[in-house]
Amino acid sequence: MASFIHASYSAQHPGVARFESAAHAVGTMRRGFDSTKGLSAMLLAAMVSALVVVADQLIETWADGHLMVAWIAVWLIGFAALAVFAGSARKFAVTIVSSLDAWSARVAQRRADARLWAIAKTDPRVMADLSAAMGRDEY
Repeated sequence: MASFIHASYSAQHPGVARFESAAHAVGTMRRGFDSTKGLSAMLLAAMVSALVVVADQLIETWADGHLMVAWIAVWLIGFAALAVFAGSARKFAVTIVSSLDAWSARVAQRRADARLWAIAKTDPRVMADLSAAMGRDEY
């Protein structure tokens, strides 16, 4: 009597599957990255630290015997500055990032146009296509 053994082996290595799922997860996280958050956090930290330094200089003159009260006042000023400047720092960061994106797009378009024009100077077929496109654009 004959008996057959049917061994089923996986077609994919489990380590490779884990790596691919991790790479996919990192890729989806990267697409959701917002550069304005980091910029607004840095701007907010700069504004708050400047305000805390000014407050420390002002409080230092009268805080000879009241060091704890001075530290509490500095921290209160710091947290108040965080609350006050958070919205404006975020708006400023969004404005900066959008203007940098627009500038980058303009630079890329200029480079692409210059490359196309350089190709058109050497290839008469491309120049004919550009001439036809410019002729259609006039009407």
